[in-house]
Amino acid sequence: MGTRKPIKLFASDLDYTLVGHPSGARAFATTWRTLPDGDRPYLVYNTGRLVEDTRRLIKETGLPKPDFLICGVGTSIVDMRRDCVLKAFSEVLEEGWNLKKVEEVVSTVMPDAKKQPSYFQTPFKSSWYAERLGTTALREFEKALEKSRLDVSVVYSSSRDLDILPKFADKGNALRWLLKHLRLRAENVLVAGDSGNDSAMFKVDGVRGIIVDNAQPELIEATVGLPVHHASKVCAEGVLEGLVHYGVIAEVVEPSEQMESYEPEIQHLFDEQETPQGLSPNQRDFLKIAYEKAVDGLRRNITPVGFSACSIPDNETRGTDANYHSVWARDGSIALIGSLCLDDEDFRACQLATLRTLLDHTSLTGQIPANVRIESMEPDYSGVGGICSIDSGIWVIIAAYEYVRKTSDFSFLREYFSTLQRAMDWLSAHDSNNDALLEIPEAGDWTDLFGRSYNVLYDEVLWYRANVCFGRLLEFRGEAKRAGDYLRWSRSIKNAILRKFWPTTTQNGDDAPFTFADQQTRLGDTNYLLAQITPFNFDWRLDAYGNILAYLFNVLDTERAKIAFRFMWGVGINEPHPVANLYPPVQAGDPEWRTYYTVNLLNLPNHYHNGGIWPFVGAQWVRFINHLGFRDIAAQELVRVAELNQKGIAVEWEFNEWAHGKTGRPMGKAFQAWSCSEFIHACHELRVNP
Repeated sequence: MGTRKPIKLFASDLDYTLVGHPSGARAFATTWRTLPDGDRPYLVYNTGRLVEDTRRLIKETGLPKPDFLICGVGTSIVDMRRDCVLKAFSEVLEEGWNLKKVEEVVSTVMPDAKKQPSYFQTPFKSSWYAERLGTTALREFEKALEKSRLDVSVVYSSSRDLDILPKFADKGNALRWLLKHLRLRAENVLVAGDSGNDSAMFKVDGVRGIIVDNAQPELIEATVGLPVHHASKVCAEGVLEGLVHYGVIAEVVEPSEQMESYEPEIQHLFDEQETPQGLSPNQRDFLKIAYEKAVDGLRRNITPVGFSACSIPDNETRGTDANYHSVWARDGSIALIGSLCLDDEDFRACQLATLRTLLDHTSLTGQIPANVRIESMEPDYSGVGGICSIDSGIWVIIAAYEYVRKTSDFSFLREYFSTLQRAMDWLSAHDSNNDALLEIPEAGDWTDLFGRSYNVLYDEVLWYRANVCFGRLLEFRGEAKRAGDYLRWSRSIKNAILRKFWPTTTQNGDDAPFTFADQQTRLGDTNYLLAQITPFNFDWRLDAYGNILAYLFNVLDTERAKIAFRFMWGVGINEPHPVANLYPPVQAGDPEWRTYYTVNLLNLPNHYHNGGIWPFVGAQWVRFINHLGFRDIAAQELVRVAELNQKGIAVEWEFNEWAHGKTGRPMGKAFQAWSCSEFIHACHELRVNP
């Protein structure tokens, strides 16, 4: 780090970068203000918002006052120290700009686009809502602008926001102008962002960057090969991680404890006396005990060839229970990812062993086994009934990326890259109609005794994340062009998920043909992503785990995730403990009911995958809430997950596999690896680990 040029100016986007995670934004403000005046870089907010709206946001969120504002996607610069607009910059924008003609072209070429409210418009910015425009539609629009002799810039971000600007107006050009104005060199500049309209900042030659973990795929694609830090945290917490990485700050300074304030629609979910507050000393002590028990429980799953699904010595083996004497691709990958936060040689060795065991048994065609028996090292490529397990391979791709990102073990990547490529090719073949979504066989994923098939939300969300992860692995290898291919395809997957699984009566704005299921779902809007779509019907139930992952993996934006959270909290999927995986359970006689749900009485209503409570999903529910910025709510839910893990069947702190959806009593195996690892993961994200 000593060879790096010192950072003299830090420019950051606001929405979903510094803003969007309230506790993280408070931590950023507290930390920034502790920097000595002589060492503090210039602070610049580079936002799509207009000036007055930006001033209001700074006041509402308590962010530190910046030295400069770049507003309107690079159409105005304000010197906040002197409280004046830099008019010299505005004069640069006038050349070749004709606002009236721009609006005429938009209205003609894209009649479904809706003009954004007046407070988003400026004399140098025409802003529109255009849902999920594809590459072809954008290219045709740009050609129409050129044909009208308009020399302008088109910025499209978040699969919705379309901005048309003067040729020299974007976040990058405005930043370049400001650097020249301040006589600063680009190598002394650090930028941060989350969406496509931030990419121009990162492309200023010489700057370094921070990409927050909730970034849109278009920004990741646009910055392949550039000197950026990909944060493992979201919004302001990711920015703080990046500031530590670049040496701008030594550590994060936590704000003093204070009760969080919530938006009215969130506050309304709680009675006044029930409003979640910070953890009490007793709760903190309880969570420390729970954390230590979770680490001990996960340690019981360490074997020489990887993580077992549950502790073998602590569970009696009967009949098909022998399946638990395996390194499972799904369970092992989740255990690996959750334990990456542990700085422990034994865990790190087990993480690598898990990947090696699974990848060493990949078939010639690229199928990663569902599991490998620990004693015989015999691979099994299927689940119940010999059905192919699709999500096993997807999880391993994701886990391999997270492992390399955390450890920088590029020798592992070199050794296994061809195997990982075969696995991606095998998975891609399950998109047989090339619509960006995989076709899943019935009971072909983690719900291996449950009747979902074709386009299944959980699997499609994982597939999106796997393409992002594989693109990043290619970037690690220096293969920028191929990395861009996968990152672009991930955007197609995301758009397909949102179009198919979040039904709305509003026209989506794309030109894809409607399927039969599309017509059915357009009977009304929903508050969450549907569980399953087939060519002939859809499952309207709430797959809680699928929706949680959709936000954690950045398929859902924050606004939609809040809608889903309000619904899930309202129907009580976290009662009596966090969290039931399905709402409502499938009852006998329901069209979705299958006779095999009675096998071993596993999938009766409120059992197992049919509305059972899963502690590892509960821990991800905690992370979901924390990512929304509701840290106090997340902390209280973490206590409730700990209470469930404490219950046990024979003794306390068994971290059981699942619990009954109504009684809350623990069921399944003891010391389940992913129950332990995800609890550890959640504790680290909320910073309540010892």
